[in-house]
Amino acid sequence: MHKKTLAAAGLVLSALSLNVQAAFGLTSTANDYTIDTGAGLVFKVQRVKISRAGIGDISSLNYNGVELQGQTKGSHIASGFSGLYTGITDVAVDAQQVDTDTIKVTVQTGSCTHYYLARRNENNIVMGTYITAEPSVGEFRWITRMKAAVLTNVPQESNLSNTTGAIESSDVFGLANGETRSKYYGNQRSIEYGLRGITGSNVGVYMAFDNREGSSGGPFYRDIQNQSASTTNDGDTELYNYLNSGHEQTEAFRMGFHGPYALVFTNGATPAMPNMDWVANLGLTGYVGAAGRGGVALVGINGRDTNYPYTVGFANSTAQYWASANASTGSINKTGMLPGTYTMTIYKNELAVDTRNVTVSAGGTQTLNTITIANDPSAETALWRIGNWDGTPKEFLNGDKVNAMHPSDVRMAYWTPADYIVGTSTPSTGFPAYQWKNVNGSMTVRFNLAKSQLSATSTYTLRVGITAAYASARPQVTVNGWTSTVPAASSQPNSRSLTVGTYRGNNAMFSYTIPVEQLVVGQNILTLAPASGSSGTLYLSPGYAYDALDLIKNP
Repeated sequence: MHKKTLAAAGLVLSALSLNVQAAFGLTSTANDYTIDTGAGLVFKVQRVKISRAGIGDISSLNYNGVELQGQTKGSHIASGFSGLYTGITDVAVDAQQVDTDTIKVTVQTGSCTHYYLARRNENNIVMGTYITAEPSVGEFRWITRMKAAVLTNVPQESNLSNTTGAIESSDVFGLANGETRSKYYGNQRSIEYGLRGITGSNVGVYMAFDNREGSSGGPFYRDIQNQSASTTNDGDTELYNYLNSGHEQTEAFRMGFHGPYALVFTNGATPAMPNMDWVANLGLTGYVGAAGRGGVALVGINGRDTNYPYTVGFANSTAQYWASANASTGSINKTGMLPGTYTMTIYKNELAVDTRNVTVSAGGTQTLNTITIANDPSAETALWRIGNWDGTPKEFLNGDKVNAMHPSDVRMAYWTPADYIVGTSTPSTGFPAYQWKNVNGSMTVRFNLAKSQLSATSTYTLRVGITAAYASARPQVTVNGWTSTVPAASSQPNSRSLTVGTYRGNNAMFSYTIPVEQLVVGQNILTLAPASGSSGTLYLSPGYAYDALDLIKNP
């Protein structure tokens, strides 16, 4: 009897195992396609519009029996596929099981083709998006809208719960205690993208980002990754992959294939980065496999400052890439690049210190001999220097907070410190990361010069570096009784920057030749003020982010 019971139990287990395996598959109704991964994730893609989701949207994300999808809107590209392009409302959706282990759903509208891909026993939704024209809506993004009541562990900086209302535009919010929250805060740089997720009880949803090949902005660009709150879309928590946007964008948008990227579902634990190489065999429009790609190998970089990381970036109108340089030698080996001629830029932290061209061929590796950096401003000996030439304001007052909160946030230090005394003051407490015309519009630096440092035959150049500017702001300087002319504005994106969690615009250096007769032995007084033909109030007045400033004597 015992043996029979065991045999029967074995048959039941065997049947259950077969049922689990058989669960993988694609089913369809007139309304939607249902994709079951066979491992706990079941999702639906709409074939017709319903009240809470459009054609092509994901309308259900069910993981281990728990519905995660928000119930007021679907998950989709931009704000939905219909209307992605002006005057185009038609959306076509097709689904097929291409082999025993793979399902492909294709959504097409206008100049966009989007793919949802699933593999047997993998709780991932792998995606790719191909465009030949930028969506008319102005934001080319994937947005996953999920239930905030289920996925409760979210980044604090972008959690709008308990906010009391907007303090800037309609997207930056305040709390009663003076803190601030926004979807613009707490976001990573592109070079840091990998996995980013939100979790709840026994559940986690993670975005596995693509390599950013078809995006814009370079390795240090930041864009929206999360937003959560009961005040947002009736209880949604949102997980984004911004493929292109105009948020302080420094480059033209790139067309072509974006991806693959994926939503990864777990029991809450952080997953490994999924292998998505299998998409190469699915005939995705615009996808280029390994055989059609090449690479660059750089033997090394001389002239590096070991206090900083170095990154080698590559960019042309089609694609962008980057690689972190070896800390010992500066070498890189970048593979998987589309063929073409690229501008290759070496960055000291986030400051470009060398630029040249390199050509990549399919199936080959372009090897470059060791490069010696030629354009690091720190190589110049300065009479004095405030900050570091590294392309960021991080070392300055509030520089450690600007990516995480609004400049008005109660956690920020006072933006107008006392006069900065060269040799005594410290950048992190005495010099502001940002300066605005109507907040801290006049900053004073006091510095001493010895008699031996002044020479009638020498040239004295004040250099002021910025990393971003708003409303065409640029520094006008006064030294003792002499005031500079207003320099031409630097080339910068035409969007908010300093208030939306980023200092990453275009690095620029302004140089001012100070007449030697205006300098004195002993104390000299330098005043810096933003100049602009534009106006604005407080933190939306013309302003800029500092990189460094110094005084150079030559010879």
